[in-house]
Amino acid sequence: MLKQTPLNARHREAHAKLVDFSGWEMPIHYGSQIEEHHVVRREAGMFDVSHMLPVDLKGEGARAFLRRLVANDVDKLQHTGRALYTCMLHEGGGVVDDLIVYFMTESWFRLVVNAGCVDKDLAWMEEQRRRYAPELEIKPRRDLAMIAVQGPKAAERLWQALPGSRSLTERMKPFYAVLVGEMFVARTGYTGEDGFEIMLPAKAAPFFWQALLEAGVKPCGLGARDTLRLEAGMNLYGQDMDEATTPLESGLAWTVDLTGERDFIGKDALLRLPRERQLVGLVLLDRGVLRAHQKVFTPAGEGEITSGSFSPTLDASIAFARVPVGVAVGDEVEVEIRDKRLRARVVKYPFVRNGKVLV
Repeated sequence: MLKQTPLNARHREAHAKLVDFSGWEMPIHYGSQIEEHHVVRREAGMFDVSHMLPVDLKGEGARAFLRRLVANDVDKLQHTGRALYTCMLHEGGGVVDDLIVYFMTESWFRLVVNAGCVDKDLAWMEEQRRRYAPELEIKPRRDLAMIAVQGPKAAERLWQALPGSRSLTERMKPFYAVLVGEMFVARTGYTGEDGFEIMLPAKAAPFFWQALLEAGVKPCGLGARDTLRLEAGMNLYGQDMDEATTPLESGLAWTVDLTGERDFIGKDALLRLPRERQLVGLVLLDRGVLRAHQKVFTPAGEGEITSGSFSPTLDASIAFARVPVGVAVGDEVEVEIRDKRLRARVVKYPFVRNGKVLV
């Protein structure tokens, strides 16, 4: 049986199309995926992301543990509420998961991990805890729901729905979080727009969802979330990176601290392995739709699309592709679609951020 979030009844009331996503019954759309995409780019939309899991890391030595566990430099986290995007790697340099780490105190860090990786993530973290920091507590927070409010009008509508939140969040920079009563409000997201991800007690989620509805925030499904994140140049675990690929060949070198003296799991492999592939953006020049696993032909050799879709903002088909090092921005390549080779241009992503087309 599929797991359900605390907002499942709300999705049914709104006649959402529900699908199996990583073992959860989740809304793919509420009628029109493209309209939901545009409402986030132009106004404000909300997503139920309660299938993702907040995990609290508590105890002395939490920072030292994270220095070893993740590839990005957690010593960047010096101010309460500061967040960091990073990957958690295995010894071979492959990506166990990508996640966000929030610093609250030296004895409390909050991690948010992907729904499809929860079991293996918790097992991996527990294995490392037993080995390096047995005094720490790793506490999954399934008692919390999570709602993302995204778009250029996200802030004003959140303030309307959550009285008292404006004074605490108005000056909050991206990648910071603050406690608002029982709510953990972070200025983060997965759409390339301004917005917030709010973690709150599961029992309160339906009431907060209703307050957001009354403030004019439109419900959006995972279909729009996928096209928004692709336009924004954001990787999806299991497609653009996984345990068989390193962050260096997944466009995530900026999340890896290879220059410092700190030793983290997977660093040795990243320093040793030759870098032969890279992740690039593609815009299709001919008529068609780019999809994952389609072959890409370049002068430097073959590659493969990892994520592809029609972009509602660009009104064109776009993709990420893993191709040989040597392929450069501006190059023209060919993509095999239904036994035909169609032309595409290599571009530097993101394609869209904050409502602006960048390619």
